[in-house]
Order: sequence, then C-alpha cells, then structure tokens
Amino acid sequence: MYDQATKLINDAQKIVVIQAENPDGDSLGSSIALEEILSDAGKNVSLYCPVDIPKYLRYIKGWDRVVSHFDTKTDLAIIVDTAADVLISKVLDTPGVRHFLETHPVLVIDHHTTESDLSFEHTLLSAEAVATGEVIYGLASANNWQISAQAAEDMLIAIMSDSLGLTTQNVTAHTFEVCGKLVALGAQNSAIEERRREFMKKSPEVLEYKGELIGRIEYFLDGKLALVHVPWGDIQKYSDQYNPSMLVLDEMRLVEGVEVGVAIKTYPDGKLTGKLRSNIPISETIAGYFGGGGHQYAAGFRVYDTYDTVVKELIEATDKALKEHDSHTT
Repeated sequence: MYDQATKLINDAQKIVVIQAENPDGDSLGSSIALEEILSDAGKNVSLYCPVDIPKYLRYIKGWDRVVSHFDTKTDLAIIVDTAADVLISKVLDTPGVRHFLETHPVLVIDHHTTESDLSFEHTLLSAEAVATGEVIYGLASANNWQISAQAAEDMLIAIMSDSLGLTTQNVTAHTFEVCGKLVALGAQNSAIEERRREFMKKSPEVLEYKGELIGRIEYFLDGKLALVHVPWGDIQKYSDQYNPSMLVLDEMRLVEGVEVGVAIKTYPDGKLTGKLRSNIPISETIAGYFGGGGHQYAAGFRVYDTYDTVVKELIEATDKALKEHDSHTT
C-alpha cells in the first residue's frame, strides 16, 4: 500500500508539507514527524500552514518551523490529515498554490474514513488508523527510514492527540503496538504530557468564558442533542489562548441523556463550522448531511448559510441519524 507514496517521495528532493487551516495535534505532529524523517533521508522539507499555529499547540517542538509562505519551487506537496477541499480553502485561495497543486505531484496522507473530494489530481495514502501519525509510522517502517527520538515523539503526540490519550473507540491493539514502538525509539509520553499541561493552562479570563459557554448550551431532541454557538467576537478574543469549542464540547457529550454534542462557530463572511462529538457512532453521518466528514464519534463540517438555517437542518439530520442508529440496534 506504500509503493506509490514511496516512489513520489523518492523522486522528489524538495518537499512542502501542507496542513489544513484548522491545525491540531495530529496534523502538526504528523507534519513535523515527516520533516524530521524525510530530512534525515536527505530531503529538503518545508512546513506550510495558512494560519498561525495556536498557542495551545506550541508544546509540540518544531511548531515554529511552520511558515505561512508557500514555497512553489518544490518538487512534491504532501497534504496531511485531510482529503477535503473545504478544509484547505485558504490554501487554495493563496496566489499560485492551486496552480502548483494542479501541475505538481501531490501526496495526501490521511486516516479519515470520508472519501477524498480534492479538486486536483493526487495520490492518496490512507488507512483505518486513529491518527495520521499512525499512518506515517507505517510508511516510515515499510521503507526502513530512520526514525529519530524527536520524530517518534512527534508521531506519539499525533496519536495521543487524536485518540484523546488512547481512549477513543477507534483505538486498536495495533495503535498500542505502534505507541510502544515509538516509546522504544525514544518518545517519552510523560515529558510530552508535562509540556502539554503547561500550555493548556487557562487564564482566569478563559475559565470565566468557559462558564459563559456552558450557560449558552441549548438542548434539542429530548436532550439528546446539545448545541453551543461560538460567534466571531469570541473566536477573535479567545482562539489564540484556547479553542473555544474544545472548552466545553467533550463535557457536553458527557451530560446525562446527551448523545451528540455540537459546537458551531460563525464567521463574518457567512461561513459556519461545526465540530461534533458523539457517544454513539453517528457523528460522521450527521456531518455528511452538510458535506463534511471525519469519524464515527468525532466529525466536522463547513457551510455557508445562516445560523438559524443550519441549526434547523442540524436538528433534522441528528434526529434522522438517531432513528437510523436505533433501528439498527434494536
């Protein structure tokens, strides 16, 4: 399964690794791991993201090597942790980038079950894995590429981030096996966690804001759907300190009776983004109604519509998904 990806990488000398405009621990850890591994293999690698890396991700060593300038004088682009056009819209809107992607080899490394809808030719390396970092470990191992202690740490961060510390439902025995091998290569989860906790500390202002968000939560469908709205003003004020959605989303999912928690962010250009977490495997189904995707228990979408319209459609989509799930389990 790695042959095409290996050939693209072997044939390239200069490589740019691209993250989507919503960087997270998996996308950042995977990007830096690729940079470490491929640089050790003699490649010239640059890291690109169209937005600044948020402060709460800066516990990941090497975050400051990610730049917002796209180097078009490269041989190969590698997109990590997404195969969706809508999640790289800022990338595609950057002058010269779409033309580059349409005229150069592109490798996409992802782990989401949603089918690729990228609007340019690409080679997809995807596997059922808890994180893109797990897929990258498989690629590196298959090619006997050197994995330094730092690269091992980066991949462990990616896996731990997307699996919420190996607690999500898609964690497998293979995931634990990979993590064990990464630790054997020099990754220290305790050191990672110590840095992460330091950067995850909340200011009194953010803690007060969390209380405001909790007060805004609305419940629908007899309490099975919990929804919170994060308007643009909040995004501007707090996002650099902490992702507003993640302040409350997992706690919403843990409220008695709730099956699905959704955080919707609204932007001045009419864009809305939805982040979903669920206790039953319907997140991807609900996100799919809006052209989004992800995983069965965690997914997302992006649309351009009014907030009220999206909420109405979200309630309908969730109701349908709940009924379909119930019909298959009874």
